[in-house]
Amino acid sequence: MSRVANNPVSLPSGVEVKLDGQALAVKGGKGSLELAVHNLVEVQLGDGVITFAARNSSKESRAMSGTIRSLVSNMVTGVNEGFEKKLQLNGVGYRAKATGKTLNLTLGFSHPVDYDLPEGIVAETPSQTEIVIKGIDKQAVGQVAAEIRAFRPPEPYKGKGVRYADEHVRRKEAKKK
Repeated sequence: MSRVANNPVSLPSGVEVKLDGQALAVKGGKGSLELAVHNLVEVQLGDGVITFAARNSSKESRAMSGTIRSLVSNMVTGVNEGFEKKLQLNGVGYRAKATGKTLNLTLGFSHPVDYDLPEGIVAETPSQTEIVIKGIDKQAVGQVAAEIRAFRPPEPYKGKGVRYADEHVRRKEAKKK
């Protein structure tokens, strides 16, 4: 049984939390995020901490209290520090260029791939083969990184494609004659 919900979320300085019924709003230096708290979870604001508890002893209620606690913890971290994912491009002629709200990718197709970034997400290209995706919403940052990687996932023979910076691609040996 998970005990994630037993740990309270501590609020760093500069982060404000408002609880209005089942609507929770977190505001910080980088922006603000909102979350609709599940009916089975009870949230209480204290002095610099947020505590979570299940409304009843059902399995679903206990599970949702841990989930909501993790989501709120990620929201607090996001508005305070932000999240980032790094991607690398491996392959001859594979490049990326960020221009405004569009990411231009050349991934060996007969056409360039233009990816429009959603609201609240920023992409930077420190070099032609690196992409850094930043934002305050952890789920949105991860989703954008996964969508960009899905254009050309790394293949196991030469390792060409788009991969996460910390991802290890298992390589296969080529077929022998």
